[in-house]
Amino acid sequence: MSESPVRKLPFFERYLSLWVLLCMVLGVGLGRFFPGVTRTLSGLEFVNGSQVNGPIAVLIWLMIFPMMLKIDFSSIGGIRKKPRGLLVTLVVNWLIKPFSMAFLAWLFMRVLFLPWIGEQMAREYTAGLIILAAAPCTAMVFVWSYLTDGDPVYTLVQVAVNDLIMLVLFAPIVMFLCGVADVVIPPRVLITSVLVFIVIPLAAGFFTRQFLLKAKGLKWFQDTFLPTFQPVTILALLATLVLIFSFQAENLIQRWFAVLLLAVPIIIQVYFNSSAAYLLMRWLRVEHKIAAPGALIGASNFFELAVAVAITLFGPGSGAALATIVGVLVEVPVMLTVCAACNGTKRWFEKSANAA
Repeated sequence: MSESPVRKLPFFERYLSLWVLLCMVLGVGLGRFFPGVTRTLSGLEFVNGSQVNGPIAVLIWLMIFPMMLKIDFSSIGGIRKKPRGLLVTLVVNWLIKPFSMAFLAWLFMRVLFLPWIGEQMAREYTAGLIILAAAPCTAMVFVWSYLTDGDPVYTLVQVAVNDLIMLVLFAPIVMFLCGVADVVIPPRVLITSVLVFIVIPLAAGFFTRQFLLKAKGLKWFQDTFLPTFQPVTILALLATLVLIFSFQAENLIQRWFAVLLLAVPIIIQVYFNSSAAYLLMRWLRVEHKIAAPGALIGASNFFELAVAVAITLFGPGSGAALATIVGVLVEVPVMLTVCAACNGTKRWFEKSANAA
């Protein structure tokens, strides 16, 4: 039996860690040497009193909307034939992942690292880590699925179901876990964030997709319309990172050691959740092409939403926002190692299927 060809990331995704590093340098330089410009940009609210930064809100919309366009919710019905993979994904994403991160955040930020960061920053870092883990990945999952030769239709269903659940559970989970961590989050602000960054772009993507499919057809939609957003999404992501790092300039300069500390629970969480999902899938004899993307969904995060919510709740220069930014910094290189592990253990699932 011939082996599947080794798949590679597209150019931008392949060097995402480098682009993030360059954006960090550029953003910190902007915040350091042009503080007046940074203060003006950070003070622009989407709506007066909303605590939602206007420029970042627009840029994040430009990132999220194309992702929502790709989701075909009509494919959910086909999941009935293979429910085990989705059930494992949902259990890991919503019953294990946010609570395990809350524990890791408490252990490292409120106990082990507390002498180095102080009580106030420990609270903010804890909140940021919880927000980061409370939203399963949406966009990059399609890249991870491709690299592990995953089932694209099933991956799409997993993403679609998670997005629907996110509408209902994201805000309550964040409020509950941050409350347990003694971080008070105004419910109105969090609900507004979910409305602005999930409900509206999800609805806009759904109705736009339905209209264009009927008007132009699937081939035009996939081959002509969607590719036009690729450069827009990339530029919006890079511009968002530059702005965020400029808002975080003082934090990154003065608290560079905190970046290293924050990376510790994030990396542990990625490996723990991906391993839990992957091994559960194998135990339940789920196909590898479903198990690998499912494990990757449980490990990575919807960092665009996490950054937006952290900024909305705590401000662009907060420790919570910094925690979500560290998630962006470490996610790509760490997730590539998870992809490699999934590809290297594919035979486990073949042996399991033969035994069955």
